[in-house]
Amino acid sequence: MSNTLDDAAHLAAQLIARRWLPRSHPLVRRALIDTELWAALNDRLAAVGLKLVENLYADHITVAMLRPAEVAVFGETGLAANNNLDLPRDGVALLVVLWSLIILPKRQRQIARTEAQAEGQGEMFATDKPLPLASSVSPTLSYRSLLADFGNQLGKKMRLDANLKLLERNGFITRRGEDIAEGPLLDLLLDYDVLAPRVLDGSLADVLARASDPLAGPAINAIIAKRNEPEPEPEVAAAAEQDMNDAAPTQSGDAPETH
Repeated sequence: MSNTLDDAAHLAAQLIARRWLPRSHPLVRRALIDTELWAALNDRLAAVGLKLVENLYADHITVAMLRPAEVAVFGETGLAANNNLDLPRDGVALLVVLWSLIILPKRQRQIARTEAQAEGQGEMFATDKPLPLASSVSPTLSYRSLLADFGNQLGKKMRLDANLKLLERNGFITRRGEDIAEGPLLDLLLDYDVLAPRVLDGSLADVLARASDPLAGPAINAIIAKRNEPEPEPEVAAAAEQDMNDAAPTQSGDAPETH
């Protein structure tokens, strides 16, 4: 038990000091499969008002404040703010745009890969394959396309550049020359289940659909088009199900009667 607690303290200290750690980190990999270490790590963090933040689709884990700690640190007024990283309003708007253009296509690819693997499990020699790394399916954005598409709405070049530096400093994005890529925290600190419907069902979807980025633009349009596909009529769906049942082979051990 003492070794587990020591490892938990070590991992908690690294997370607090570094703010995030890759899932490939030896202690993180162990914590993800060792329930005792995972529980001890959560207890250590909770003792100082923090919680673990991770999801299957991200390549990193991080920490965030528990709600009682948020109240103690920021007060009720701080909780009503749109963020606690001192991002300006146009910086928050830029963050949502970048999240939409990077995370939405990435998640779509990861889910599609998972569903394809699930369909193949019935094969005689099917094998489990790990979820693809976020870095391998996450699109990069062209800075020039971002500036052309959203520069006027986000403060033009000077403000856009300043806010990109802020987002990079806070771990939301990384820069690769003229390209903008997912940072360690982009898919962790923004809640996909809450934000995705608001983006795709709101007015921002129409703006994103005009994105000219050669990778993100077509991907976003495909997601929006699929989401806007009409639901099949109940009668049609029921008839299709009945046809499939009629076409299914008999479950009886007796051979079907022939004439």
